[in-house]
Amino acid sequence: MSVAKQLYQLQEVDLELESNERALNQIVSQLGESEAVARTQNKLASEHQRLEELSRQQRSMEWEIDGVASKLTTVEEELYSGRIRNPKELTNLQHEIDGLKAKRNQLEDKALEIMEQVELATQSAATLDSELKSLEAEWQSQQQQLSAQLEQLNNLLSNLKHKRQLLTAEIDPQAIEVYHTLKRQKETAVAKVEQGICHGCRISLPITELQEARSGSLVRCSSCGRVLFLA
Repeated sequence: MSVAKQLYQLQEVDLELESNERALNQIVSQLGESEAVARTQNKLASEHQRLEELSRQQRSMEWEIDGVASKLTTVEEELYSGRIRNPKELTNLQHEIDGLKAKRNQLEDKALEIMEQVELATQSAATLDSELKSLEAEWQSQQQQLSAQLEQLNNLLSNLKHKRQLLTAEIDPQAIEVYHTLKRQKETAVAKVEQGICHGCRISLPITELQEARSGSLVRCSSCGRVLFLA
C-alpha cells in the first residue's frame, strides 16, 4: 500500500473522529438540567407563593367581615331594644349602622375580588403543574436517549482511536509528521486526485506530478502543497 493511501485512510479516520467528537460534545452540553423545566418550576413556585398570599388576604378579609358583622348585630340590637329613647342617640345609632353596612359591603366586594383572583391563580397553577409534568417526562426521555447515544459514541470513538493507532504504526514517522503539519495548516492534509484535478485546490495537475503520484511516492501538489492520493 502506498504512503499516500495510508495517509488518506488516516485522514478519513481523523475526520470521522472529529465528527463524532463534535457530536459527543453536543450531547454532553444537552445533558443535565433543562432550562424549560427550570423556568416552569420557577413560574409554578411563584404562583404557589401568590396563592398563599391571596389565601392570607382572604382569611384576613373574612375575619374583618366577621368583626364588622358582629359589631353591626350589637348596634342593631341596641337600636331596636327599646332601651334608648333619645332621638339624637337613635339617629347616631342609625348612622353607625349605615356606616357598618357600607363598610361590610366594601369588604365583601374586596373579598369577592380576592376569591376571583384565587380561582384564576389556582387554574394557572394547575396548568403550570400539568405543563411541568409534561416537560419533565419529555426531558427524562430525552436524557435517556442522549445517555444511550453518548455510550454508543464513546464506544465508536474508542474503536476509531484503536484503528488510528494501528494505522499510524504502519506509516513512516516522517510521513506522519508531514501529515500533521499539513493538517494544522490546511485542515485537509491529503487531497484526492480525480480526472487529473487536485480536490484540495481544484487545479489540474502537471503530467509529471500525476506520474509521480501514480508511482505511489509521497507527492505534494505544487499549487496547494497537499499530499496527492490517486484512488
